[in-house]
Order: sequence, then structure tokens, then C-alpha cells
Amino acid sequence: MSNLPVYLITLLVYGALSVFFLRVQLAGNAEKLNRGFLGNAVLLPLVLHGYLLYDNLWAAGALNLGLMQALSLILWLTILVYWMAHFFYPLASLKTLVLPLAGLGAMLPLIFPGSRVMAQTSSWAFDAHVLAAMLAYSLFTIAVLHAGLMFLVESSLHRARLPALLRNLPPLLTMEILLFRIIGAGFALLTLTLVSGSIFSEQIFGQAWQFNHKVLFGLISWAVFGILLAGHHFYGWRGRKAVGWTVSGFGFLLLAYIGSKFVLEVILGR
Repeated sequence: MSNLPVYLITLLVYGALSVFFLRVQLAGNAEKLNRGFLGNAVLLPLVLHGYLLYDNLWAAGALNLGLMQALSLILWLTILVYWMAHFFYPLASLKTLVLPLAGLGAMLPLIFPGSRVMAQTSSWAFDAHVLAAMLAYSLFTIAVLHAGLMFLVESSLHRARLPALLRNLPPLLTMEILLFRIIGAGFALLTLTLVSGSIFSEQIFGQAWQFNHKVLFGLISWAVFGILLAGHHFYGWRGRKAVGWTVSGFGFLLLAYIGSKFVLEVILGR
């Protein structure tokens, strides 16, 4: 519990920034402030959250692959990607939605301290494999958030009633361009993860690579995102079709890793 003050400070800073971003979003000047001090203020909880992650992920000299640690890492990487992208894209309104999730994610290892699954061995190559997988999850998390917001905006525009929280989002075309760039990067990392996963299978599971439900759902997700990218490139898929394929691919990806981890660690207690 020596890090309890750091956990509480991280949660408070994430919470305070969430409130600030929400207020300026409703006021209509979120993007202007996001380009300055408010956007870079996210670095403070990012550094604190990163410190806590390092302490949790590399406990006892080995990589901790527990569900709560993985979720916390995914949300931390999501905020990191948003901070890096805010120099190039208008993303202040999207931070409003993600910051509360990141605050919750930072607290997960504290709330569920028993969720620890240590890798049998660790090397820089294996750690890089896991990091690539988590970064892929983070990018697809961002993609599904984008897809959901695009659906809400498009539906609201058809009804000629746009809620105040959605009025200052980036234009749909900008969000769509960013969506497919994120999916493309995530797809490349997912491909790398699936290929390298067979190499490090013995380090993770203590046995040679085998075709199981995790591999099956991972391959289905890879195929869904691959078809979506091809459909967008060759046939101009966009709008609700792109949203539907994005959500489907993300769902299979959750079943591949998060779903199995949840069953084993939370429900079965293994």
C-alpha cells in the first residue's frame, strides 16, 4: 500500500481534468485550450499512471500479465496516443470521454491486487511482443470510440438534434480519416502480435503453440479489420458500414484476450 497516495493523486488529477474538459467542451472552446496548457496537463496523470504501471507490470522481476494490469496499460496507452495526436488532430472532445476511463483503469490494480499472472520467463523480445499486443488493443479501443461517436453524430444529424456534448466534435470526415489511420496502425500491430505469438507461446503458456479459442478469435478479428480496410480502400466503405465492422472486429478482439482473462481470473479465480 506504499503507493496508495500516488493512486489517489492520479485518480484526482484524471477526475479534475475530466471535469475541466467537459466544461470547456460544453462551452465550445475545448479545442483552443487543448492546444495549450490544458492539453499538455494530461502529462501529469500520464506520468503518475505510468509509474504505477511499471511497479505493477514488472513486479518480482517478471512481466505481470494479469487482466487488471493489462486493462490499465491499454487505457494508459490510449491516453498517450491521444496526447501525441492532439498536436495534429482536434481531439479535445474525445479526451472528455476517455479521461474518466483512464482514471478508473489506473485504480484497477489497487482494487484487484490479487489479479497477477506472471510470465514464466521474460526477455526484451517477449516484452516487446506483449507491448505490441497492448498497443494494438489501445488503438482499436480508440477506433471503437471513434466509430461509436461517428454513429451518434450521424444519427443525431438525421434527427436534426445534436446534443451539446457532440456539437464541438471534429467534422465527420476528419474523424473518418483518423479512424482508418488508427485501424491501419492497429491492424499492423495485430498482425505482428499474431505472428510473434507463436514464437513466444512456450514462454507464456509453457507449451508449444496450439490452435485454441484465443487464437481463433484473434484471427477472426484480424480478418474483420483486414476486410474493412480492403473494403474502404477498394469500395469506399464508410459511415455505418465502417462503424459496424469496427465494432465487430473489436468485439472478437475482446473475446480473444480480455474475455478469456476475465473468465479465468475473475469468475474462476485462477
